[in-house]
Amino acid sequence: MPIITLTTDLGDKDIYQAALKGSILCLLPNVTIIDITHSVAAFNVQQAGFVLKNSYHYFPKGTVHLIGIDTVYNTHTRYLAVSYKGHYFVGADNGIFCLMFGTEPDEIVELNIMQDLKFLHFPLADIFVKAACHLAQGGKLTEIGIPVSGTEKKMNLQPAVERNLIKGVVIYIDSFQNVITNITKDFFNKVQHGRRFVLYFKRNETITSLSWHYNEVPEGEKLCLFGISDHLEIAINKGNASGLLGLNLGDSVIIDFQ
Repeated sequence: MPIITLTTDLGDKDIYQAALKGSILCLLPNVTIIDITHSVAAFNVQQAGFVLKNSYHYFPKGTVHLIGIDTVYNTHTRYLAVSYKGHYFVGADNGIFCLMFGTEPDEIVELNIMQDLKFLHFPLADIFVKAACHLAQGGKLTEIGIPVSGTEKKMNLQPAVERNLIKGVVIYIDSFQNVITNITKDFFNKVQHGRRFVLYFKRNETITSLSWHYNEVPEGEKLCLFGISDHLEIAINKGNASGLLGLNLGDSVIIDFQ
């Protein structure tokens, strides 16, 4: 059964999400539509890249991932369909592919599907849907686009190492208000070398040990751990870490190895 996932900034209160799904079902009635999220902040390519990077690989190979972020018609923006590690992705060439993969996709085409004028302001429900349904049915990339050699570059902010310090930033806050940084488990391990550490962040708060799970500390206590994304998280067991600790997107965190 064909699968199409949706990652958009359309929200849940307007007609746009319904129009998108209805357009898919009109072309491919037997498809399974999976909502990854429709709550990406408007036009926030970095946030969408983080969500997709850490979720697409849970789906079967051959899944088509439709990306509806910053897709409004623009004469300077290409619409692409790409393949990467057995998955297909359809989206605007706005840096999203570079943010997700960190390298070029295995195959890239610029879509040349005819635009329906009644969808001129909403190509997501027209060009993108036609491309996604074509691929979900086993169609080839070259049947819907012209091969191109590269995608728009947009890099994630990387953590920095200075002597015994890692300097990172908050890049995502999830629905539980857990605070996720740009420090990955691999990066942490390469710098740590088994040493003890102190994690410093806003309001002179500190954490001095890693937890394996959220319930390892009493309810209401702060902790840090490497979550499902393999990025360092700051959390409060059954609490609102972002609000209670005053941590927001872009805030700095420092790990000092002893």
